[in-house]
Amino acid sequence: MFEKIALVGIGLIGSSLARVIRREGLARHIAIATRSKATLKRAEELGLGDSYTTEAKEAARDADLVIISVPVGSSGEVAAEIAPALKKGAILTDVGSTKASVIAQIEPHVPDGVHFIPGHPLAGTEKSGPDAGFADLFDNRWCIFTPLPGTDPEALEKLSEFWRRCGSNIDTMDPQHHDMTLAIVSHLPHIIAYNIVGTADDLESVTKTEVIKYSASGFRDFTRLAASDPTMWRDVCLHNKDAILEMLARFSEDLASLQRAIRWGDGEKLFDLFTRTRAIRRSIIEAGQDIDVPDFGRQAVEHPGAKS
Repeated sequence: MFEKIALVGIGLIGSSLARVIRREGLARHIAIATRSKATLKRAEELGLGDSYTTEAKEAARDADLVIISVPVGSSGEVAAEIAPALKKGAILTDVGSTKASVIAQIEPHVPDGVHFIPGHPLAGTEKSGPDAGFADLFDNRWCIFTPLPGTDPEALEKLSEFWRRCGSNIDTMDPQHHDMTLAIVSHLPHIIAYNIVGTADDLESVTKTEVIKYSASGFRDFTRLAASDPTMWRDVCLHNKDAILEMLARFSEDLASLQRAIRWGDGEKLFDLFTRTRAIRRSIIEAGQDIDVPDFGRQAVEHPGAKS
């Protein structure tokens, strides 16, 4: 699809893109840029690209598609660096999970004739770094675009087709709507996970014994989210703070209502809530966004060949 694709950032998303681009033959040349020499060396050892540099502008030079895959707080700095090297007609996109902030950071640096199309693949794991990526990461996952007014429809369709070939389903949203939606489906769950695991850690006498010992129950699922990259999630909180604070306020109100139901022994209200949330879980499975096997499929992953 492209002569040259530049990946600026080679963590989980960037390295997964490198692998699927190679597997599907989506580019003749994959240029990889990252500031960390150690990370760059590891990417080269893994054979993720065709050229490697610590200078983002060198990777972006003559690239037909440039994908910024760095923590959202660094987006503007990267855009400023690569702007002089971007060629006319190139497509510039990103993978950040906040969009209004990323647009505000990147758009002022985009040269005339370059197609800037903000994007966000809704895919990931708690792991990070070039070793964490895998080519199937985007299979049957959504990639959301938040196109700016005046976006070239041919460029948007070409980028959409690129992500389809990476395995993704495509949708478009207004940037503010995206940020509000992701605040509830992604950002808030991670914040709650970080908080509850932090609370457990504060209870040191328990954390070092029973909490770890019995973590196969619900606590383990929180620890998976809470193991996500600290830099990325720090930036998400700082760059989508309005939407996150609004959702936290709503969550706090609902939590207070739940607290009252427990205190006053309102079993009917508790049963109604748990029934409603169970239905949501089933709808997620029906939508193909998770699997319906015992223990969330862990047995199949951790013990291949084990019966579900």
